[in-house]
Amino acid sequence: MYGNLGPTAAPFTEDTAYSPNSPYAASKAGSDHLVRAYHHTYGLPVTTTNSSNNFGPYHFPEKADPARDCERAGRKADTRIWDGLQVRDWLYVRDHCRGIERVLEKGRVGETYNLGGNAERTNLEVVKAICGNINKILGADEKVRERFPKCPAALGGDTAELITFVKDRPGHDRRYAIDAMKATLETGYGPSESFDTGLLKTIKWFITNEQWWRSVMDGSYRDWVELHYSNGRRSAK
Repeated sequence: MYGNLGPTAAPFTEDTAYSPNSPYAASKAGSDHLVRAYHHTYGLPVTTTNSSNNFGPYHFPEKADPARDCERAGRKADTRIWDGLQVRDWLYVRDHCRGIERVLEKGRVGETYNLGGNAERTNLEVVKAICGNINKILGADEKVRERFPKCPAALGGDTAELITFVKDRPGHDRRYAIDAMKATLETGYGPSESFDTGLLKTIKWFITNEQWWRSVMDGSYRDWVELHYSNGRRSAK
């Protein structure tokens, strides 16, 4: 929502003007403006939080994250990224949840708080870190190697050999970074996981919960929605 940061520019603060560069970012900025307008006009008690990129358990596998890369590595498919030089600040999802809780408990009504992880990495660094962890985990656990027999790491190779560069998407911002000092000073917010510890936990979770992300990748998770909601819609007519 804040737009694009230069390579040496200071991180975004709560005073940074919104400057969305894609319809997706504009829709998020629009929702914030709507909430602020209701607070200003009608006194609706709100707080707003803006976070850096999240990762962790239950991360939807279409994103550049351990779920997608574990899935692709498991069947020896390319791990596709753009030029890999986009920079993002990464925040473990449970730290984000704790940050929201802090703001709800201690934040000032009507204020905005940035929640960051203080962990800037290029996309290429993230993917290489994922591959490195997969190499270590498969190298040390025969049972995991048996579950992913096509993965290069299961065959004594390097999962990073699957990295493939593809054409960038339109309107893709180069760098994001979050200054979370306001949230830290006013609410006591601070991430408990580093990028490295959070990433290892995330990869281990996805390896343990293979059935969950495979059901997302093959689309069968939609059966749950159909089972629990379709009858309700029909009966309501």
